[in-house]
Amino acid sequence: MRRLPVYLLLDTSGSMSGEPIEAVKNGVQIMINSLRQNPQAIETAFISIITFDSAARQVVPLTDLSSFQMVDIKATGTTALGEALQVVSHCIDTEVAKTTTERKGDWKPLVFIMTDGIPTDNWQSGLAAFKQRKVAYTIACAAGSGADTAVLKQITENVLSLDTADSQSIARFFAWVTASIGVTSTKVEDAGKEVVGLNELPPPPAELNIVV
Repeated sequence: MRRLPVYLLLDTSGSMSGEPIEAVKNGVQIMINSLRQNPQAIETAFISIITFDSAARQVVPLTDLSSFQMVDIKATGTTALGEALQVVSHCIDTEVAKTTTERKGDWKPLVFIMTDGIPTDNWQSGLAAFKQRKVAYTIACAAGSGADTAVLKQITENVLSLDTADSQSIARFFAWVTASIGVTSTKVEDAGKEVVGLNELPPPPAELNIVV
């Protein structure tokens, strides 16, 4: 079976403490519950969570939806976005099956990044590693006015921004991510084709501004 790997890179720095981090935890749980109801997604989508604060770590390895269990995450420290890009690059290398002459590998991964701040590490070196990996698409969400959309635009052309990092806005973002994963899993299952950009995904809700 060809899996659809989905990597969520979540900012858990100190500025996310309180309402934002709780909204992220709720958003992930609602996303998983919703995708479990989707017959295509439950067959193909595998989810991994990578958090980044003063360091980056994979807190949930690539896991099928029925086995997925969210871990408790806390907000503390700075914003090691570059290290998070290094971690996801390593995870793609080790977890995503490559196509060989004998069999088809997994579908290209989907990467969703959510941050409310500016990277505090050498994010360019992490970006250089990440750019060498083949993904179907990367979507970055700048949550609130403290996030630097110019940095995110160098990571991916698909950048969305939330005016505020409150629970309602973050919930809307995760609902849209859920819909996007659903659409992508349906397309790979039914048509055998990969989604490559925002124009093939459901339109973002009003709270999500597309950064041009």
